[in-house]
Formats: sequence, structure tokens, C-alpha cells
Amino acid sequence: MRLACWNWGGKLSVGTVSADGAELIALAVADASLGALPLIEALAHGKGLPAPAGVRLPVSAVSLQSPLPRPQRNLFCVGRNYREHAAELAASVFSGSTADKDAWPIVFTKVPETVVGPHDRVRMPEASVSVQIDYEGELAVVIGKRGRNITRDRAMDHVFGYTVVNDVTARDVQVRHQQWDLGKCFDTFCPMGPWIVTADEVDARNTRLRTWVNGELRQDASTEDMIFDIESLIETCSRGITLLPGDVIATGTPAGVGMGFKPPRWLQPGDVVRVEIDGVGAIENRFEKE
Repeated sequence: MRLACWNWGGKLSVGTVSADGAELIALAVADASLGALPLIEALAHGKGLPAPAGVRLPVSAVSLQSPLPRPQRNLFCVGRNYREHAAELAASVFSGSTADKDAWPIVFTKVPETVVGPHDRVRMPEASVSVQIDYEGELAVVIGKRGRNITRDRAMDHVFGYTVVNDVTARDVQVRHQQWDLGKCFDTFCPMGPWIVTADEVDARNTRLRTWVNGELRQDASTEDMIFDIESLIETCSRGITLLPGDVIATGTPAGVGMGFKPPRWLQPGDVVRVEIDGVGAIENRFEKE
């Protein structure tokens, strides 16, 4: 099953996507601005989906929104979770990091205001704020069952499904503050979508992730190459912290980010970044000056 949120004729709707990905079926929800969250919560409590409401629409006729247009709290994000990506940054300003990437994952957050839709524009800040904007294509896990101190052998029981994100980053801000949140949290810096695919429909632990910039393939890897697998990330993020239905864990990006090139290849106004994950879907966003 796939859950999506869309705008058609100025009206927000949330519902399911047909098996071929071509049509949308709206469901009767009280507040579509919450996207798929009420559906995830209903299923978490053993309830069924609401009844269909409205006509079937072709995906091509609507404007897809993020499946979680405004997450209920910050997104959990994982840094340097692919060995080749960790290696490409080891020669950068991050070479002095004391984090033991083989013992514990690096976890930071992105605020809800970063989230935009799968085809929305990403707003690039003024040069006085940042001139080093980078892309990071990632698989994101959507939690479907509440839990705290979740063990890895039960972790997959808490997964509702998966979506695609671009963890856009202002590298100079990230470096300047010697921590990651500010450089990760600019408005629009987390395109998400095109929908959420439930866990039973994709083996997200072994699927292909690719990122293109203006049609040039930059990232190409398998999620099997993660240093810390999905079970480990859920176990880590839930240590002393209650995970809730609708929480999002972005699992890290593979090698090929702009910072890893010599010289670095920062995004420029007008650039288009596409992130595609087999079995999940694709997002494509244009970067434009504010």
C-alpha cells in the first residue's frame, strides 16, 4: 500500500495510490493537512482505513505534497552511514571528527519546517547566509508503532513504511557551528515523497538509491551498504526516547555528495536534483534563490 497527500483544485486530500502508481483514491479524513499521519495512527490502533471520498484522480493531474506535510516533531537523521561516504568526507574539514562511526551512529535532527513536497522548489539562502548548499539522497523510515527501548530483534515490527528524502545541507554553516542542526534546518531543506510505501511492499534493507543533479548521476548505492542497518537505527533512536507513529528516521546518504568532489560541486540556482529509490519512488526538486 502507498499513502499520499495531494492538492487538486486548491483542496488538500490524503489517500491511497493504485498499485500501478497511476491513480489516487481520496479517503475521508478530518484534516488532510496532517497528510498520512491520521491513517498511520489509525492503523497503529488496529483501526481500518477511512472510507473512500471523492473521485479517483490520475497522479498526473494533481500536485503531490509531502506524505507528512508537517511532521509532529523533528526528524531523526543519521550521518555518515555508508562507508564510502564516510571516506569521502574524511578528507574534508570533517577529518578531525572524534566520533567512532563503527561503534555508534551519528544522529542529528531536522525541524518540521524543513519538509516540502516531492516536486516543490528548494529555497537557497542569500550568500551572506550560505554559499555551500549540498544534496544528500536518503531512504527514510516511517515509524508505525509506538515504542521505547526497542530491541533490534523487534525493530521491524515498529516500521510502517518508507519514503524518499533529500537531506539538503548548508555545509559552511554546518562547519562554522561545529554541529549539524543549523546547517540542516533551513526552511525547505527536506523534500519528501512522493508517498509512503508500506514495509510489506519493499525490502528497504537491500534496494538501490540514486541521485542525479541536472541529469548527471552523482550517487548510486544499495541500502545494504549501510554501516548501521535499519534495526540498529531504530534501536539507537529509541534508547530512552519514545518513538511515535509518524516519526521519521532518515538513514544516511551514500558517497557522491557535492562536498566529496575536488573541488566541491555546490548546488547553484536553477539546479534540479532527483532522488530515486527502487520500490519506493522518486522526488525531483529545483533549487532557486529566495
